[in-house]
Amino acid sequence: MAIATINPATGETLATFEPLTDEALEEKIARADRAFASYRTTSPQERSGWLSAAADVLEADTDSVAELMTTEMGKTLASAKAEVGKCATALRWYAERGPAFLEPEEKDAGAVGAQRAYVVHQPLGVVLAIMPWNFPLWQAMRFAAPALMAGNVGLLKHASNVPQTALYMEELFRKAGFPDDVFQTLLIGSSTVEKVLRDDRVVAATLTGSGPAGQSVAAIAGDALKKTVLELGGSDPFIVMPSAHLDRAAEVATTARNQNNGQSCIAAKRFFVHRDVAEEFTRLFAEKIGALTVGDPMAEDTQVGPLATESGVQDVEDYVADARAKGATVAVGGQRLDRPGWFYAPTLLTGVTPEMKVHSEEVFGPVAALYSVDSLDEAIRIANSHVYGLGSNLWSEDEDERAQFVRDIASGMAFINGMTASYPELPFGGIKQSGYGRELTGVGMREFMNAKTVWVGGPSSEQAERSTAGSAAE
Repeated sequence: MAIATINPATGETLATFEPLTDEALEEKIARADRAFASYRTTSPQERSGWLSAAADVLEADTDSVAELMTTEMGKTLASAKAEVGKCATALRWYAERGPAFLEPEEKDAGAVGAQRAYVVHQPLGVVLAIMPWNFPLWQAMRFAAPALMAGNVGLLKHASNVPQTALYMEELFRKAGFPDDVFQTLLIGSSTVEKVLRDDRVVAATLTGSGPAGQSVAAIAGDALKKTVLELGGSDPFIVMPSAHLDRAAEVATTARNQNNGQSCIAAKRFFVHRDVAEEFTRLFAEKIGALTVGDPMAEDTQVGPLATESGVQDVEDYVADARAKGATVAVGGQRLDRPGWFYAPTLLTGVTPEMKVHSEEVFGPVAALYSVDSLDEAIRIANSHVYGLGSNLWSEDEDERAQFVRDIASGMAFINGMTASYPELPFGGIKQSGYGRELTGVGMREFMNAKTVWVGGPSSEQAERSTAGSAAE
């Protein structure tokens, strides 16, 4: 794919960029390596100040950055502005709370025969971040903020269709006062990722993207014995039980499926509705989906804009055609819109069965697949049969059902009577083929840190004997 800005609302190519030459790439990696040598010794308070400054810069740039994201990948201007605000919140959260995660953790010295025993968390080095286009600022920021707070240095390989947003990320941290080369953007194609990842100066990688991309990065990193964190998509279940407030559930379901024009890993995609309320919920859901305003993403009243790529529209068309051919009913939507750009009508499919591709694959567009089920057991069983396990939703007022859902649903995140979302305060990530590792909060910050054990002995022979005995037992 060419590195270019192509407006999804019109199909017009607005800017193209040449990928880095081998020489330029080498220079960027070398500069990152040199930057880490000094940046790792900066204090948590210094890093906190730079992160706070970055939040200020970002908020001042809100309008221009939001317009840039909308132009590059088609999200509505309102959602783009919200994304900018979310990124500023994350920067401030790590600025305020990050230093506490870097304090030494005292352990029971007496139990290990030491005068003092503690753990320090230290940065690993240069980390490669391979990021997707759907949340072009937030996906990169939820890596950058904790990584920079930890003392790591970042190299960003962003998706090829959001190059200007990627370049802004580098500019942001420079304008905030971070030391030179602590965060750099690499305008390179996917074929160059292996070269960067195998470079000895790059110590780890994080990727948000497709399953095949995750397998490739994990294999390369595994061969080189380097740490990775992977977030590889999802097909989140949204379960509605008879005790749920149906109108509210349908309202949130509509947002959960069509947020970001239907292009979100944590979007609810499969809707399991108890048969006792299936008819009423389907009616409400179809009405709310059909009422969504689709149009120019720059317009204030637009709720759903275009898909980011032409191939994305074609994929959605194929999924819906396959489901129709195998017996699904299109309750609303079901067609590409006859207008310039890459628009697809928000769609609800009912009568979904396991033979359909929408059942077993992730549809990255505004298409909801609805199932009628006889029990929570059945909903969880079908939900768990999927290869993905990222987020999950339950709508119920029954405490026993809630407890069963939390216990039995196979996912990294479980939301009850609400929409799956990411917050700096909570770990974010999945299981199964949704990947491994976690982003955000202190857990995400420490994914790329060395938990170093420190044992400080005293002069007594008893301590020395206990230490020797412990080593022998190991």
